[in-house]
Amino acid sequence: MKRLKKYIKHNLHFFISAIFCAVFALSLDMFNPKIVEMIIDRVILKNNMDLLPRLLLFMALITFSRVVLGYFKEYFMDLGGSRLAYELRVDLFEHLQKLPFSFFDRINTGELMSRIKEDIDNIWFTFGFGLVFFIEQLFYFLIASVILFSINWRLTLIVLTLVPFIGYIAYKLERENDEIYGEISDQGVRLNTTAQEDIAGIRVVKSFGREKYEIGKFFEENRKIFELNVKQAKIFAKYFPWMDFITNISIALTITLGGLWVIGEKMSIGTLVAYSGYVSMIVWPVRLGGWIVNMLAQCVASLKKIERLFREKPEKEVIKERVEIKEIRGEIIFKNVSFKYKDEYVLKNISFHVKPGETLAIMGLTGSGKTTIVNLIGRFYEPWEGEILIDGVDIRKIDLKTLRENIAYVPQDVFLFSDTVRENIKLGKEVEENVIKKALRDARALQFVKNLPEGLETIVGERGLGLSGGQKQRLTITRALVRALIGSAKILILDDVTSALDMETELYIQKALEKYHLTKIIIAHRVSSVKNADEIILLDNGEVVERGTHEYLLSLKGRYYEIYQEQYGKYVFMEETV
Repeated sequence: MKRLKKYIKHNLHFFISAIFCAVFALSLDMFNPKIVEMIIDRVILKNNMDLLPRLLLFMALITFSRVVLGYFKEYFMDLGGSRLAYELRVDLFEHLQKLPFSFFDRINTGELMSRIKEDIDNIWFTFGFGLVFFIEQLFYFLIASVILFSINWRLTLIVLTLVPFIGYIAYKLERENDEIYGEISDQGVRLNTTAQEDIAGIRVVKSFGREKYEIGKFFEENRKIFELNVKQAKIFAKYFPWMDFITNISIALTITLGGLWVIGEKMSIGTLVAYSGYVSMIVWPVRLGGWIVNMLAQCVASLKKIERLFREKPEKEVIKERVEIKEIRGEIIFKNVSFKYKDEYVLKNISFHVKPGETLAIMGLTGSGKTTIVNLIGRFYEPWEGEILIDGVDIRKIDLKTLRENIAYVPQDVFLFSDTVRENIKLGKEVEENVIKKALRDARALQFVKNLPEGLETIVGERGLGLSGGQKQRLTITRALVRALIGSAKILILDDVTSALDMETELYIQKALEKYHLTKIIIAHRVSSVKNADEIILLDNGEVVERGTHEYLLSLKGRYYEIYQEQYGKYVFMEETV
């Protein structure tokens, strides 16, 4: 709730304006039963027709004023609630952008989408409607109670004896409904996750003919949320009839006892009608109390879930002493670096030195720790032991934004946004047309981009829908080269990004990359991708088992030599027999 105070404060003038309009409108509404009383007692019973036009005019003015005030109440209320939700949603999204990779490793997309959408919508509904509605009902109850006591305190005491029973039922309804709402919310997350994963992986589903299996999974999650909704409906069915029953008893008591007083000439008919109107004003707020409290409970539950996300610690400077670097040259040093994931070592005592402009190649079996090394360079994760230096400075002392702006990273998992080819390459940067074309040419992507329906303005679709694996890889390489060409990147990291390319295209890109004075780290499985590197390190189970140049590693006739033979076996045999 402390965090929410900031957003309420920003929009307090909207909420105060809405409350003022609501209270003023309700104050006018309090005159209506009294006007009806005067029409019955003075106009109808006493035949004072001269009074009727003035009373009807007064009622019309009240009605018109309530319409105007109601308009402004809704406007200010919705505007305040919408702005509050907008600011909260922006801050939450910005916070998520600052969280480390380790956070996203343990949470699913469906849950985050539910927090950003459904939970913030609950908060918006509470402040965009519920807050003023609650004040309206409270105002109705308090003012109407005072008026009822002023009319007939004995009858009011009798009527009010039933109010606690309605309040108790509303409280029980809220308690049971609050518990079931939490289950519905959690199940909604699981349903969203199942649907999101199935839609995102629809090609895999169809390729393996698993439509029936996925439908079954979705059916099961949907069935659970259906059962929870039915359970919630049963709770409402259990309590609402009793609330209706007691509400009707209170109205019946009012009419019965009031009628007896009218017969005994202790109360006029008009007063009884007005009294009944005021009774409705106190009964309905109590009856709606359970719904209001339930709405507040949902809001609080959503706030707690969102607050848990805000409590996640963002990426930060581990060492307080910051070193300002005007220009990074690209020297990378690993000193006895080790890294654990879930209490298991992924990297063990890794050391290497890459000078500015040199190329380091990393090879190894799947799961040997290759990608972890490049993730540590970008500080997507923090090393458990050892230190990583760039230009002789511990990367934990370098501003994160500066560090990452100087790294052009092409990940193994190629990702393209549902946007134009141009925007996927620029990623928000101001880039000249000739720079984009040069990067496309060097990534050997210019020709296929020209052949697209709208060239650079072609929308590629979600995750590059409609492009081949090789085309997507070449566009992500282009994206990295653009950062190098505009001078913002001095380190280029390629994580197995030519796996979907033919040998000719791969060779062309390698030749083009030689023109860029960048420190390069290349992760690959092909010997052809690494043989020209200044140093090659071979990883096995998180440890460096071989290192050196292509020629040196071949001369060792160890694991690297075996890989070379597997890929070029018959040619190696021919060379050795000549």
